Amino acid sequence: MRISTIIIAKNEENSIADCIESVKEISDEIIVVDNGSTDRTSDVAKRLGARVFEHPARHASSRLQDVAGGKSNNFSELRNYGLQKIKGEWVFYIDADERVSDSLRENIKYQISNIKYQMSGFWVKRKNFYLGNNEWPHIERLQRLFKRESIKGWQGQLHETPIFQGQIGELEGFLMHYTHCDLSSMLAKTIEWSEIEAGLRFKSNHPKMTWWRFPRVMFSAFFDSYIRQKGFKAGTAGLIESMYQAFSIFITYARLWELQKKMKVEK
Repeated sequence: MRISTIIIAKNEENSIADCIESVKEISDEIIVVDNGSTDRTSDVAKRLGARVFEHPARHASSRLQDVAGGKSNNFSELRNYGLQKIKGEWVFYIDADERVSDSLRENIKYQISNIKYQMSGFWVKRKNFYLGNNEWPHIERLQRLFKRESIKGWQGQLHETPIFQGQIGELEGFLMHYTHCDLSSMLAKTIEWSEIEAGLRFKSNHPKMTWWRFPRVMFSAFFDSYIRQKGFKAGTAGLIESMYQAFSIFITYARLWELQKKMKVEK
């Protein structure tokens, strides 16, 4: 059975090669959806045999206005775009900062070759690594492997979910996610994503931002990261990451406050 792997990437020239190498053994074709890279991401991917399709995002200076108006690019759009390009009977989604472990690779091959068509998709367990190789205690579960006929597409701009029909199992092994590698990349991601997050809240008519909402959302973000997800077990890196989550949500809601204030002035 043919497996098509779809990779979403933007300015990932330093990581795309490792990602592609980790899925080569299980992929009959690799599709890279390049979301407006300005580095050598496309060149590296093509050199390793991937089919690359450009799907550029809007210029950063116009993004906040576009999001507020409902015109922004989103991750579901990127995943759906890649889905249109595949030829395989199965589709596997992976991001450029993720790697397939040896055990997950072997289990994907086993499940696909031995499946008797009861399962139409699979959950994948993901380990996150922050600020280098600091492993996060909390294990995520994501839907990433699907029979092509069972997935109709994706919905949601940032926190996208598949539109899927059929029974779903769970794969053994882990998807390794190397995120927030350093403070510079963490801040850059917050600057970009907070605009979109704020715009989504603005479009949904979020209640007016007042001073007491800020400490509440910041405390909730810190508690979720440090206590519920057991970030305290990751030592100093866990504390830094949890404090960063509180800072990140503060920036998102500050941008929301800014949008609401701008709308009030215009009215």
